[in-house]
Amino acid sequence: MDLTLRQKAAALLEASGRFRKAGHAIDVFLISLIIINVIAIVLESVPTLAARYHRLFFFIEVISVAIFTIEYLLRLWCCVDKLEFKHTKGNNSRKRLRYVLSPLAIIDLLAILPTLLMVFFTFDLRFLRVFRLLRIFKLTRYSRAMQLLLAAFREESSSLLAAFFIMSLVLIVASCGIYLIEHDVQPDKFGSIPAAMWWAMATLTTVGYGDVVPITPLGRFFGGVITLLSMGMVAIPTGLLASSFADQLRKRRDAFNEAVLHSLSDGVVDEQEKEHLEALRIELGLSPVEANQAIKIMTSQRVHNLYCRHCGGKL
Repeated sequence: MDLTLRQKAAALLEASGRFRKAGHAIDVFLISLIIINVIAIVLESVPTLAARYHRLFFFIEVISVAIFTIEYLLRLWCCVDKLEFKHTKGNNSRKRLRYVLSPLAIIDLLAILPTLLMVFFTFDLRFLRVFRLLRIFKLTRYSRAMQLLLAAFREESSSLLAAFFIMSLVLIVASCGIYLIEHDVQPDKFGSIPAAMWWAMATLTTVGYGDVVPITPLGRFFGGVITLLSMGMVAIPTGLLASSFADQLRKRRDAFNEAVLHSLSDGVVDEQEKEHLEALRIELGLSPVEANQAIKIMTSQRVHNLYCRHCGGKL
């Protein structure tokens, strides 16, 4: 079946189907361009290098923004043919709106927005340089681990918000407590509750800079209680993300296994089903080794289920 120009662009940008090798080459080029951009932005912060290689940095910026803008517009145009949007309800405008609001699309927009806004507004170069460094987050599109981490954040967003809300309450309680205890003996360090929050934050995160410490016996006892409490508080978000990360990986593997079983319903996997599985593998972020292993396991299980486990006869 002949693909339309938009479908070819979608397959090329997603590195799927017969455009897998060409798409992979484009990914390598874009990753290299992002790394060059980050190095150039960092070096540009050195005044002597900025003055000597100003023209080179300018050309890198203009060429990079032009390429990133073309990439963003192409992804916006052909996103309706992506696997995740192809079978969803709604017209193309609604699908494109969903894509624009997706995390990866927002990162792509932030990569080009500071330079485009500079054409119409005047910015402090230091402020602009920091925002241009956001381009490093474009590597998220090409990193399976980062995509899983973003999915874990979305999955556990409510739990993480609850954990951070509890940590905020503990921060306020710790700041108020140490203020009441140490205010009279150390007014320069615990002169107010906002000032005491620096000590509370350093203690709750178990950093303990040591620049602000309680000196009264009651203050030290209170600081020890807060330190012990912080060990459990910091572990809550870490545990949530770790479990959600593993769960996201399991869900992606299960989804691919189900697709393989569906393809094996007639006993063979034809070329069209192979292309679909390959596109799904790329979409789910599974490696070729994992995909081939899943296909072998599902095939052997299906063959095993075709024979009686008692007599060995074919069912």
